[in-house]
Amino acid sequence: MTDVTTPAARPANPRFSSGPCAKIPGFTLDMLNDAPLGRSHRAAVGKSKLAQAIELTREVLGVPADYRIGIVPGSDTGAVEMAMWSLLGARPVEMLAWESFGEGWVTDAVKQLKLDATVKKADYGRIVDFATVDFDKDVVFTWNGTTSGVRVPNGDAIPADRAGLIICDATSAAFAMDLPWDKLDVVTFSWQKVLGGEGAHGVLILSPRAVERLETYTPAWPLPKIFRMTKGGKLIEGIFKGETINTPSMLCVEDYIVALNWAKSVGGLKGLIARAEANARTVWDFCAARDWIANLAEDAATASTTSVCLRFTDPAIKDGEAFAKAVAKRLEKEGVGLDLGAYRDAPAGLRIWCGSTVEQADVAALLPWVEWAYRAELAAQA
Repeated sequence: MTDVTTPAARPANPRFSSGPCAKIPGFTLDMLNDAPLGRSHRAAVGKSKLAQAIELTREVLGVPADYRIGIVPGSDTGAVEMAMWSLLGARPVEMLAWESFGEGWVTDAVKQLKLDATVKKADYGRIVDFATVDFDKDVVFTWNGTTSGVRVPNGDAIPADRAGLIICDATSAAFAMDLPWDKLDVVTFSWQKVLGGEGAHGVLILSPRAVERLETYTPAWPLPKIFRMTKGGKLIEGIFKGETINTPSMLCVEDYIVALNWAKSVGGLKGLIARAEANARTVWDFCAARDWIANLAEDAATASTTSVCLRFTDPAIKDGEAFAKAVAKRLEKEGVGLDLGAYRDAPAGLRIWCGSTVEQADVAALLPWVEWAYRAELAAQA
């Protein structure tokens, strides 16, 4: 237990943050030279770039042609709240939560919008049983729990003939997991997650059913300007063609376009999914071979392939929270693993981002350092 031999190999890229995430492999600022800086986003060149970003999103994710895609303010949070404020209230609502961001959407629905919502929660490491969900209601949930390391394995439990809308926060799932578009009416994400883009911008994707709701329902509460998607009872189509509600960063948009083109170069969505799964499997195999660390996810079928959350299981550890923080600090001090601490509201442990921009070789090089830091910290507490 006192063997603290330093590993020989080091990750070429030690960035394992769960957001903003690692840039695409080989990224340089020169890749952004075509950004129309100092130009209006309403000029032809700006609209063209925004429209390109939207169409590349559709191509890479396989979004159906009749679904609208818009770039919106406020990152994924802005996109989710835009959908909730605009769509909820027409039908009964069921809120599902199994991590801190899902809890935040519950707060929005119950305390801010004051909806009499049915709330179903699961502890960290688990998800809500979808067999118990009433899909005649509008249902809101996160596909992948960024802070809990669990995900919805598929959309099989969601009926095709549902009466309610499905609003899905997919920010740490989009581009790394297969999203069943026919089962989802609203999908949101921020490109600062799986594609390693820069922060502040959200993406909002609407099904025809969601558009119908927007055009036939007026919420009882006032809508801020940046949430308004209709005018005179009709969808403002320009939002979904690159005419953004507020001013976007054309530098960030260019960065997103570069990342989308990189995604195409590695095999599109299938290639991106394969990269994330290979990264996550590397961590899973590491944990399976050791009795002092485990996946926070209790069911392998729901284990995240992007935000892989781990817990220390050694009974010799005296203070779990302090121990986990000390391990993360050692890894950062060595420059081999940055931003690896568990989310502040989550159980103590580590969180290794395994999304598609991360190289499997870097994950493999990191893990011996995790064991080194664990053994060093264990020896230090003796």
